[in-house]
Amino acid sequence: MKNNAILGLGIVLIFVVGAYFVFSSLGPSNSGAILNEPGTVSGDVQKVTLSVKDLNYYPSKITVESGKPVELTLDSSVTGCFRAFTVRELGVVKYSKKPSEKIIFTPTEKGIFRFACSMGMGYGTLEVK
Repeated sequence: MKNNAILGLGIVLIFVVGAYFVFSSLGPSNSGAILNEPGTVSGDVQKVTLSVKDLNYYPSKITVESGKPVELTLDSSVTGCFRAFTVRELGVVKYSKKPSEKIIFTPTEKGIFRFACSMGMGYGTLEVK
């Protein structure tokens, strides 16, 4: 009985933390990136494909240029909360249901930013030059 209660509390805690990351990221978008609607990309597009390897995004470091659209694809190895891609400092929050759905944004701020899944379990760095 006691073990079941501890297990139940642990599961509830995981959901609360996950909800915090999802909903805290849904606030107003920062000026560090412009979120593009699919099909509205023009100019030089920087295409990036992320996979999951050893329970983390692969590659874990992405380098892109400021002011140019980024078209991010999460391949079929990416499942679960890893499909909810966020770059909180740039205001990028997008859930990609399947690999054909692209995450498209244009970084306008230079620097090194952390990207992660909605729960913070998978993560990496995005360098904008």
